[in-house]
Amino acid sequence: MKKSYEYSVGNKKIKREYSYIPFRYILAILITIFEITAIIGIVAVLCYYVPYFYILAYITEIACVIKIIASDDNPDYKVPWLLFVLILPIAGFMLYMMMYSRVLKRKYIKRLKDLDNRMYHKDDRALFEKLNKENPVAHAQAKMLCKISYSHLFTDTSQRYYDLGEKMCKDLIEDLKNARKFIFMEYFIIEEGKLWNEILEILKEKAREGIEIRIVYDDIGCMKTLPGNYFKILRKMGIDATPFSFLRGGADSKFNNRSHRKITVIDGHIGYTGGINLADEYINEKPRFGHWKDGGIRIQGEGVWELTRLFLIDYGINVKALPKAKHDYFPSVGTSAQNGYIIPFGDGPRPLYKREVSKSAIQNMLDSATEYAYITTPYLIIDNELCQNLENAALRGVDVKIILPHIPDKRLIFMMSRSFYPRLMDAGVEIYEYEKGFIHSKNYITDDEYAIVGTVNLDYRSLVHHFENAVWMYNTDTIADIKNDFEATLKGSIKIEKKMLKINIIKRFFRACVRVFAPLL
Repeated sequence: MKKSYEYSVGNKKIKREYSYIPFRYILAILITIFEITAIIGIVAVLCYYVPYFYILAYITEIACVIKIIASDDNPDYKVPWLLFVLILPIAGFMLYMMMYSRVLKRKYIKRLKDLDNRMYHKDDRALFEKLNKENPVAHAQAKMLCKISYSHLFTDTSQRYYDLGEKMCKDLIEDLKNARKFIFMEYFIIEEGKLWNEILEILKEKAREGIEIRIVYDDIGCMKTLPGNYFKILRKMGIDATPFSFLRGGADSKFNNRSHRKITVIDGHIGYTGGINLADEYINEKPRFGHWKDGGIRIQGEGVWELTRLFLIDYGINVKALPKAKHDYFPSVGTSAQNGYIIPFGDGPRPLYKREVSKSAIQNMLDSATEYAYITTPYLIIDNELCQNLENAALRGVDVKIILPHIPDKRLIFMMSRSFYPRLMDAGVEIYEYEKGFIHSKNYITDDEYAIVGTVNLDYRSLVHHFENAVWMYNTDTIADIKNDFEATLKGSIKIEKKMLKINIIKRFFRACVRVFAPLL
């Protein structure tokens, strides 16, 4: 939410805006803090006053340490939790038990099964056989990605890549105007302004025409951009809206696992995704960190079914009761003349996804690269495994280039990202920073054959904690456009040299301390 105020400098009046947090969120945060403090405090008091209770607490701490060490989690993720548990004997293991993993209520487990029965079912065995004959390596990557993301392989789907948010939103608005049956939209951030207000007017008109409209927005992502009861406001307009993981307050992992997805589905055969949220800064109407460089993709055809499925699942686990389907959400569509294969896919925390989907897809691309691997990402906070994948690619002669922002949106995260530069540069990875502003696109391209465009950043938020989505492509016409965009962006970027990374000993120590806990940030 925004409030404005004016102040005078001499005879000149200056108007400023500031963001404020609605009271509902403040109350939920206070409840969470109170609950955590109360639970830890009660255990501490019991240890002090109840004979031998401290022995039980000590046994619990040991059990907690053993569980962390014996778990299948990435070692980078284990270390900060072990430190918490060992340095803070009571608070550490209590926080671990309350917030370590996402727990689904029984009603949502049942609802996910019900939702799965309503989704599309596709037999893509013939497509996989065809792909295997064309390229066994691509077949192996696609097979793994579909298996761990529960998605499918598609061919009859056209794609259009956008190198700027304003270009994508122009087409998005035209497609929204032409909607005939339903519109589904899910975004991490929606902010009142020129872009959203124009979209909202279209949605209200479509609602009056009887078109089904559903919207999901992340409750914390929109904490400072929308009123706390915005979903109720939209419902009065005839728009079926719900926040993702409504913040009520409580000591659990829901606070940490947000929906970072950006999805629009129109009539089941047109879909949009990418890095672009529905706010003015993403279309360069409201400059914050210089020029905002983003990317997105429009797909048309059967591949949109997977975006529809992801939306319906996120919508389904955030409403009180599942509504009846009003339309055929997975309609048959005509064939596309474009080449190649695509896999739209989702990613998220356990237990909804058993493996780290996006990380695995990126690793496979890096491991199979022989000529080049180009990456654009706003953040670079990665585990040792991904570091080694990037290093190994560069060491075997692959041209590995990464473009990050030169103007940071979060100074701490910017400092953390730069802490990974020296190690990667020692292996031959070239690091660039986009000089004109902030690069927000999340693109991965290798060898003119593979590409991923979506919402996935190279940081723990995206790779471990958040719900994400993207489109994997093999041998599609769009890959050339993504590569051309990278090369054009490279011309406006600064190549980083080691002498540019020197910092004093205090900053190095602070960065080292923060980096230990980076997997939990």
